[in-house]
Amino acid sequence: MTYTLRKAITSEAKPLVGLYSESGNGKTRSALLIAKGFCDDMSRVAMIETESGRGEAYADDPVVGGYSVLSIREDFSPKSYGAAITAAEKANVQCLIVDSASHEWEAATGVLGMAAQNQEDGKKGPLVWQRPKMDHSREFMLRLTQTPVPLVIVCMRAKYPMEEAVVNGKKDWRRSTELSPKQSEDILYEMFIHGWIDKEHRFHGTKYTLDVLRQVFKDGEPITVETGTRLAAWASGAKQQAPQSQPEAPRISPEQALQLDALCHEHSIDIARLKKAAGVQRLEDIEATNFRRATDWINRHKGEQQ
Repeated sequence: MTYTLRKAITSEAKPLVGLYSESGNGKTRSALLIAKGFCDDMSRVAMIETESGRGEAYADDPVVGGYSVLSIREDFSPKSYGAAITAAEKANVQCLIVDSASHEWEAATGVLGMAAQNQEDGKKGPLVWQRPKMDHSREFMLRLTQTPVPLVIVCMRAKYPMEEAVVNGKKDWRRSTELSPKQSEDILYEMFIHGWIDKEHRFHGTKYTLDVLRQVFKDGEPITVETGTRLAAWASGAKQQAPQSQPEAPRISPEQALQLDALCHEHSIDIARLKKAAGVQRLEDIEATNFRRATDWINRHKGEQQ
């Protein structure tokens, strides 16, 4: 294969948008409104629908109706989602909505369910999580980030998780004030743009890869068709030229990330400590040249108190 350098253009930047909220706050319709503005023609929009038909509630909507649906009902494994993404790609859609991605993680046949089944089957230690996390990385996350579909919108259920805190000098558990999507802890890092939706259907941005996108997804305002229209204008390069960037250093492979994950579990080391020591938010962000240094760090700190 021959590789050729070219000037970077925003038309090659395929937005991966993450929307999360509690049930009933408008994730699905917000995603469809973005798709309408981005594509105009809703026949070019497809939805991977996992919510027992609720994703089809807007099928005859005068604004966003006319989209296609691929339903997943029983098998919510990463491979099932990957197959659905492939089907959407073959249909040459312009926008793909995943509603919702939470089932891939927390359903009985999703990643957590796969790990639980491994435990029931007698597997122990790193083997419990090895295959579920590998499938999640390869069949779901990698497919989302590398799909040729021009726009992908990932909808996720969300909750306010319990967290440990010191109250009146004593450790206690309380509900967090920060909404968290029901998915893997690092899924938001892969998103180009993400934010949560409140009960008044207003978008609250929690990540903008570029500041110019703050004018596309306006914080504190409801998502509308115009949101998608502005996103299409940006993606086409009509208003913003993407700057050339220096090539990034090679990162460790998914297999190496799993090895580090397994070593941390084996030696009872909190993975967050390794990521902090390496100066990264995800194990996959560790530079390839630092893989040996990361394993040496684990070996030096095994057995220490957390």
